Amino acid sequence: QRAFMNYIANSPVYYHWWPLFTFLLGTGCRIGEAIALRWDDLDFEKRIISVNHTFIYRPDENRKPVKHISTPKTISGRRTIPMIDEVFNAFLDEYEIQKCIGFSSEEIDGYSNFVFVTATGTVYLPNAVNRAIERARVAYNKEEIEKAEKEDREPLIIPHFSAHHLRHTFCTRLCENESNLKVIQSIMGHSDITTTMDIYAEATQEKKQEIVANLQGKIII
Repeated sequence: QRAFMNYIANSPVYYHWWPLFTFLLGTGCRIGEAIALRWDDLDFEKRIISVNHTFIYRPDENRKPVKHISTPKTISGRRTIPMIDEVFNAFLDEYEIQKCIGFSSEEIDGYSNFVFVTATGTVYLPNAVNRAIERARVAYNKEEIEKAEKEDREPLIIPHFSAHHLRHTFCTRLCENESNLKVIQSIMGHSDITTTMDIYAEATQEKKQEIVANLQGKIII
């Protein structure tokens, strides 16, 4: 995670993706929720993100893909997420960029003023985001292999992943640092607590040994 984000932050080719990737890694939002995010959904004073709609790209009756904005199917899908500093700064960076190149002019089902847009002002498509991740990953691995060979060490290779893996990564980090399952469920927008519990159990598996080791001399008296 650190290697990939450091590469994006320092790459003249992929840096423009840094705000979006930071948002995904710092909120756990689904890719459709990220694409549909508007500047109106952000409260910079309270540092709160309102998640209340999602982007859908599906074929119409003529099998032509059409962009749509939809409201969440469940109550849990509507939620607020606090901005961590990295996400707050990513929004500020994106805002400054768009002040120079222009804000989004696209309107979808009455929604406009989108945060994450292309150079032409249109919203990103999910496949375009995943293709960008893959291009950056391949470029990073190529540079890392060459660098590791010169430094006589094993390269740190990044495996294939998608935007959805960034959501899972955030959830893992959240579970590692928060034990309140209802809080985790609320932030992630899980409609079923068992989904949260399953991820929590998986995320904390590796920490069990560390936790038990910390109990030495504290249980048996």
